[in-house]
Amino acid sequence: MNSIVKTVPYDDQKPGTSGLRKKVPVFQQENYVENFIQSIFDSVAGYRGETLVIGGDGRYFNRETIQTAIKMAAANGFGRVIVGQGGILSTPAASHLIRKNEAFGGIVLSASHNPGGPEEDFGIKYNVGNGGPAPEKITEAIYQRTLVIDRYAIADSPDIDLDTIGTFQAGDMTVEVVDSVADYADLMESLFDFDAIRAMFSGGFRMVFDAMHAVTGPYAVEILEKRLGAEHGTARNAVPLPDFGGHHPDPNLVHAKDLYDLMMSQNAPDFGAASDGDGDRNLIIGKGIFVTPSDSLAMLAANAHLAPAYKAGLKGIARSMPTSAAADRVAEKLGIGMYETPTGWKFFGNLLDAGLVTICGEESAGTGSDHVREKDGLWAVLLWLNIVAARGESVIDIAGKHWAEYGRNYYSRHDYEGVDTDDANALMAALKEKLPKLPGTTVKGLKVASADDFSYLDPVDGSTSSNQGIRVLFEGGSRVVFRLSGTGTTGATLRVYIERYEPDPARHDVETQEALSDLIAAADAIASIRKHTGRPTPSVIT
Repeated sequence: MNSIVKTVPYDDQKPGTSGLRKKVPVFQQENYVENFIQSIFDSVAGYRGETLVIGGDGRYFNRETIQTAIKMAAANGFGRVIVGQGGILSTPAASHLIRKNEAFGGIVLSASHNPGGPEEDFGIKYNVGNGGPAPEKITEAIYQRTLVIDRYAIADSPDIDLDTIGTFQAGDMTVEVVDSVADYADLMESLFDFDAIRAMFSGGFRMVFDAMHAVTGPYAVEILEKRLGAEHGTARNAVPLPDFGGHHPDPNLVHAKDLYDLMMSQNAPDFGAASDGDGDRNLIIGKGIFVTPSDSLAMLAANAHLAPAYKAGLKGIARSMPTSAAADRVAEKLGIGMYETPTGWKFFGNLLDAGLVTICGEESAGTGSDHVREKDGLWAVLLWLNIVAARGESVIDIAGKHWAEYGRNYYSRHDYEGVDTDDANALMAALKEKLPKLPGTTVKGLKVASADDFSYLDPVDGSTSSNQGIRVLFEGGSRVVFRLSGTGTTGATLRVYIERYEPDPARHDVETQEALSDLIAAADAIASIRKHTGRPTPSVIT
C-alpha cells in the first residue's frame, strides 16, 4: 500500500555540478530527503515499470536514505530497483550498472571527496539512462519542482535487507540486492591486460593503494589483490566507514600526505595510488614523482593504445577548461579532436555519447573513458598499471620521456576554502569588471594577451553554458584561471589555477611552485585575493 504525504517546500535544494550536497543535519530535516527525491521523479517521465539503480559511498546517512528512496521508487511506479550490497556502489560502478541493465536512471548517494559523519556532508545525485549525471535542463527542472512541491508518494513496506544478496519486494516493485563489486571488476578485466599486470606483480612489482576508508576499498581488494595477485595489504584503509575513519577522503597531497611521504622515501614501493569517497577520483604517485591530474590525463592518452580496449586508438580527448593544456599537445600529435568544456563531468556525456571522444579528464583528479559516463578512479590506476607493465619502465621515466617529447606544463591549483560567500562573489564581480581593460597590460612582469569569462557551446546539442570561469592568458602560453567551486557545503571555495608551458627539457626539473611564482603573484595582484578573502595563503595547494 502506498501513502501520499503532504509536505512543504524548502528553498535551498538547488543541485550543483554534482547533485545536491548539504550537511547531514540539513538532510535530516522533516521531509527534506523525500522532497528532493520526489522532485527528481516529478521532473522526468516514462519510468513506470522501468529499472532504477540506487547506491552510495557508504557515508553516514547512506543506508537510511536508500531505504527511503526504495520505498518512494515503489510508490512512484518503478518496476525494479537494483541496489548494491550494504548500500555500497562506487559512482563509476553505479554508472556501469545503469548502462549494463539499460536502467532508466540512478540515484547516487555521495558527497564525493567531502568529509562524512553525523555533522559532515551528504549528497544526492540523479544519473540519467546513459549512466552520466543529469544535464542542466533536468537539474534545473528538479530545482524548480523543489520550490513548489506539496506532496510525495511512499510505499508502506518494510525495510529491505541490504546486506543479503537476493531478490525482495517493496510493494509491487522488485528489489535486487547485487554484489557491489563483481560487475565492475569484470568490466575492468575486459578493458586491460590483466595477464601482463599479473606477471608484473609476480615479478616483484610493489604498490600501495590508499582507499581512505571510502568506497573503493572492496573494489581494490578484489581487483588488485585477488584478481591481479598484488600482495595482501596492497589496499590500505580498505574497509568503508561512515565517517571515513575521521579523515578527509580527498586524494590530494594534503589529505594523502602519508602516501606521498612513503612514495618519496628510500623504501618506496614502485607505484602509489589513492581514490576518494565515492571512487571517481584518483591520485597517481610513482617512486619519487607525483603525477598531476593534468599530466596524468595527457600521459594516459598518449599511452592508452597499450591497453587492449584502446589499441585501435582514441577518437578524441576532452578536458575541463581549468585543466592544463598538456593533453592538447597529445591530441595534436595523434591528429584527433580536442574539446575544452566547463567543469563538471556531465559536460563530457554528450561528447562520449556522440563518439567524439574516448578519454576525458579534469584537473580535480578525475579521469575516465567511454566505458562509463562518470570519472573513474580505479580505471585510471589500472590503465597506469597496464602502461607500466607494457613499457617496462617506472612512472618517473615515463613522465620524463613524455615531457621531453611534448614539453612540460607546470601546473598548480590554489584553493581558498570556506571563504565568506559575499566576499567570494565580490571578488569575482570585481574581476569581471576588469576583464575589458586587462589585455595589453603588464602584471608582475607578465603581459596579458587576453582575458574572458569562459563560455561553452556544446557541439552536440548546441546548448550554451556561460560564466564558467575567468581566464587570464599571458603572452607565451601561461595563464591563470579563477572559479568558485560548487562542490562544498559551507561558504565558497575560490579555486585559482596557475599554468606555465615549458618546452625546454633543461628546465623540466624546477620545483612547481617556484616555476609558477611570478604567475602566483600576478594572480593575487589581478584578483586582489588577499584583500577580498583576508587569506594570506591558500587552504590547499595541489
